[in-house]
Amino acid sequence: MSETERGRPLLLASEERAYEETEKVHIVGVDEEDGADYDELGNSPRFSWKKLWLFTGPGFLMSIAFLDPGNLESDLQAGAIAGYSLIWLLMWATAIGLLIQLLSARLGVATGRHLAELCREEYPTWARMVLWIMAEIALIGADIQEVIGSAIAIKILSNGLIPLWAGVVITALDCFIFLFLENYGIRKLEAVFAVLIATMALAFAWMFGQTKPSGTELLVGALVPKLSSRTIKQAVGIVGCIIMPHNVFLHSALVQSRKVDPKKSFRVREALKYYSIESTGALAVSFIINVFVTTVFAKAFYGTEIADTIGLANAGQYLQDKYGGGFFPILYIWAIGVLAAGQSSTITGTYAGQFIMGGFLNLKMKKWVRALITRSCAIVPTMIVALVFDSSDSLLDELNEWLNVLQSVQIPFAVIPLLCLVSNEQIMGSFKIQPLVQTVSWIVAALVIAIMVDFFSKAATSVVLLVPVIIFAVAYVVFVLYLISRGLTYTPWQLVSSQKVTQRDDE
Repeated sequence: MSETERGRPLLLASEERAYEETEKVHIVGVDEEDGADYDELGNSPRFSWKKLWLFTGPGFLMSIAFLDPGNLESDLQAGAIAGYSLIWLLMWATAIGLLIQLLSARLGVATGRHLAELCREEYPTWARMVLWIMAEIALIGADIQEVIGSAIAIKILSNGLIPLWAGVVITALDCFIFLFLENYGIRKLEAVFAVLIATMALAFAWMFGQTKPSGTELLVGALVPKLSSRTIKQAVGIVGCIIMPHNVFLHSALVQSRKVDPKKSFRVREALKYYSIESTGALAVSFIINVFVTTVFAKAFYGTEIADTIGLANAGQYLQDKYGGGFFPILYIWAIGVLAAGQSSTITGTYAGQFIMGGFLNLKMKKWVRALITRSCAIVPTMIVALVFDSSDSLLDELNEWLNVLQSVQIPFAVIPLLCLVSNEQIMGSFKIQPLVQTVSWIVAALVIAIMVDFFSKAATSVVLLVPVIIFAVAYVVFVLYLISRGLTYTPWQLVSSQKVTQRDDE
């Protein structure tokens, strides 16, 4: 089914594209029989490890958002405050995150467009601008954590010689590294991320081996759901860290780095199969790394007097005080892992920012200009945070916790448009998700929204806070309901506008 048959206009030459044709990785013909007549009737290419290797990359770039410094902060605080009891939530949040990311990949492959581009078509200007602003706020919140995380690691590795604000400046330059690497092709960029993920895995696995957490308690924490009023904030933070709004936009664009013809159903099915395998493997790795961090801090600090005071800024020193130095001081191993997490996530944040801005606003500009704009939007508030909170680790950790909550608040503004789009046959054709998947996905979205409303209802601890919280909650719910209603009564906004213009011309 072609794009025009699905009820959408063709992609115009003047519109922003995620990748140019010359930038895409070519898959067709790899490990396929010469002269084979592949078609839609079941004569599809067999499974190929070579093809899986060529499709491997977007899922691991996407998985970086599951491993950024905000996640590490959430992991260590969950371990120190809740012990092993929230590992089940981490596991299920990762599974939910996988479901959402697979839907995002499905949208990108089946339509040849990413989520921000489709939102530009689907929603009227005012709603589109609200969604864009929400996406940018979520991205800035994540970027603050990522850049501050890198700056903290640089400060530790320099023995305090490089202050937090200087670390922010150093980290800000990564957007130019990103642009430099991208000039050599997407596969080179993906290789760099593979090295950074491997660095995190080795660093936190080494810490896991040094601290020797309880395997029995880990298993019980993964299998037995447990949640108390004392750990609700950490639970909300875990959900916000794992299901990151900007990552939903990012993955739908990343999958377009491979040349797949959306008009050939068997090619789309093939791509979705390989992307599903790759994304599952990538998030399995991210889950293991997150478990390493959670269990290390559960073993070391759960039940201690200092559990509530541990955060990203002082975690390394607390570990050093407890476990000592040695040939490889645990303080520096921790800092190396955090630095790898921060550097990789800030680059993917820049990447996501370009797709979000380009998709919503259809901006045609050079990549370095757009990267500079998206990086500046995050660096300015991050520099303010670095200067204000540099002298107080506790305030910085409190800010990080609330930034994790911010991610949770923004989830519906990415997930609901995604669910509405992948459920619509006009857009997806035969790749529309099945009723069972729709039901599960909407239940997940409803649970997240309910948790957010409940959380903010409890956040109003005084009369002064009660009024703004109520106003925010009402506006929040009304806009969410509007997004859902648009999905139920789908008509492309551009098509409605063109019909009105045609009617006026006829008159």
